[in-house]
Amino acid sequence: MTSKKAFNPNCQLCPRLSDFLQEVKRKHPTYYCKPVPAFGTKQPALLIVGLAPGMHGANQTGRPFTGDHAGILLYQTLYDTGFSNAPTSTHVDDGLKLIDCRITNAVKCLPPENKPTTAEIKTCNQFFFEEINSLPDTAVLLALGKIAHDAVLRSLDIKLSAFKFAHGAQHPLPDGRLLIDSYHCSRYNTQTRRLTEPMFRAVFQEIRQILDDN
Repeated sequence: MTSKKAFNPNCQLCPRLSDFLQEVKRKHPTYYCKPVPAFGTKQPALLIVGLAPGMHGANQTGRPFTGDHAGILLYQTLYDTGFSNAPTSTHVDDGLKLIDCRITNAVKCLPPENKPTTAEIKTCNQFFFEEINSLPDTAVLLALGKIAHDAVLRSLDIKLSAFKFAHGAQHPLPDGRLLIDSYHCSRYNTQTRRLTEPMFRAVFQEIRQILDDN
């Protein structure tokens, strides 16, 4: 069973990540450079799970998907589908509020080259478990990318082979919640057209319909 621990804003359990954050802080003294907390409603109907903070996004601002390219599409889509009060997220004091929604990351610290190791993902999963365990029984979890998808399964002690990641796939979980997959809204995915705005919006429209029907 995955261990259960509350989020620790001063966590240094992963030496490689801790050392890297210190290195980045020396280069960018004004950057946040700490484990990034989740953002949004405490008891959300929708939990969005990303990979990890971006160098010049969440690692700079201290809010998930804020300040980087991926956040442009995410926050606009959240606004368009009624999950936020504004279409952009620029900094932690910009007045943005999420509605029945919370955003977190599978790994709370910025990893070198945006690639956490398997050990780092598993170490951070103890905090992620607590986030999922506190969700309402009817919550929908949206995994942005396969690493986020796998992190959800690990947190619930589900074999990774039990549910295959696929864009738009819906996976009813043993605890009654629903896991939905989407390609990550990264610059690479959107520029290569692996993920288009209509594709991404369709996932959120489906989630909105599911929640409205419950």
